[in-house]
Amino acid sequence: MRTAGDVAGTKKAATDILELCFKAGAWKTLNDQIVVLSKRRGQLKQAVTAMVQQAMQYIDQTPDLETRIELIKTLNNISAGKIYVEIERARLIKRLAKIKEEQGLIAEAADLMQEIAVETFGAMAKTEKIAFILEQVRLCLDRQDYVRAQILSRKISPRVFDIDPSKEKKKPKEGDNMVEEAPADIPSLLELKRIYYELMIRYYFHNNDYLEICRCYKAIYDIPSVRENPAQWIPVLRKICWYLVLAPYDPMQSSLLNSTLEDKNLSEIPYFKLLLKQVVTMEVIQWTSLWNTYKAEFESEKSMLGGSLGDKAAEDLRQRIIEHNILVVSKYYSRITLKRLAELLCLSVQSHKKGMKLTALVQLSFFLTPFAVCTFVELDP
Repeated sequence: MRTAGDVAGTKKAATDILELCFKAGAWKTLNDQIVVLSKRRGQLKQAVTAMVQQAMQYIDQTPDLETRIELIKTLNNISAGKIYVEIERARLIKRLAKIKEEQGLIAEAADLMQEIAVETFGAMAKTEKIAFILEQVRLCLDRQDYVRAQILSRKISPRVFDIDPSKEKKKPKEGDNMVEEAPADIPSLLELKRIYYELMIRYYFHNNDYLEICRCYKAIYDIPSVRENPAQWIPVLRKICWYLVLAPYDPMQSSLLNSTLEDKNLSEIPYFKLLLKQVVTMEVIQWTSLWNTYKAEFESEKSMLGGSLGDKAAEDLRQRIIEHNILVVSKYYSRITLKRLAELLCLSVQSHKKGMKLTALVQLSFFLTPFAVCTFVELDP
């Protein structure tokens, strides 16, 4: 049948041989037959595809982990370099990487996943492609390979999550590649959106990029399923408020700050509405009073969505308040002594912050807030 080019007959013969091996429990023979049948001279592509798909159904029914790994490796070897089974190979690699991860071999699992570039697969469903790339990003973050995680994350455009699946064309035109249906275990597009932004939060967290973290939480907050459930959006909105305050002044930060203040849901968490109002109001904020008010809320974030705000967050929060206060002082004063400035900033003139005196801290703050103009006079010797 193979030499005669009988596609249906060859597929049936090959899959029946595998079925017999499976029913007999002869796993070694099954692996051998897969290799032998795939290497027959002039073997039909359809037969190889049918064999790989048939054998993949046996993976979950293997008697032990060693047999499972051996079967996956056999299928992976015969599908390597064959475009017509590239989707099946990607799924096999993903399963093998999952096993490696469960064994604690994170680096090995990440290397396996990076062998496959699913963005070039025309027949793979869009959601499956995104899910595969997100798995690659997650494993890179787990092994703390942030550079590669960023490169992989750029393969996904955030705009893809805003496409309405119901409006996409369902009937392919003549000559177009047929796109396979995504497996049942692949999350929906909106679920993938949340996973994507949670991974990006992990990426931006390693270098304390507060504004980008805030934008990621904002994207999660805008997901309909999150907006409909107060138990989900309240922790997310809290994080948005914290990271807005922690972020250095920037036009984007100012825009997000004002748009968040206009959000009606903010009235459900009045403490945070008050915090944002203090930041946008051109009045001096007493750091001691602010910290005493919000310290409990700050520390309670550890047990909420996204975890703690980071080790540097409390220090950076104080820095942001100092910058805000210097900006306010520059608006109301043309000349001020360092002693009076220290009182307004809740610092002492000779206090050290990472080895810096108040004068150096003022200079640094002016660099960060270049619109502040004020003359500082030191009257005391």
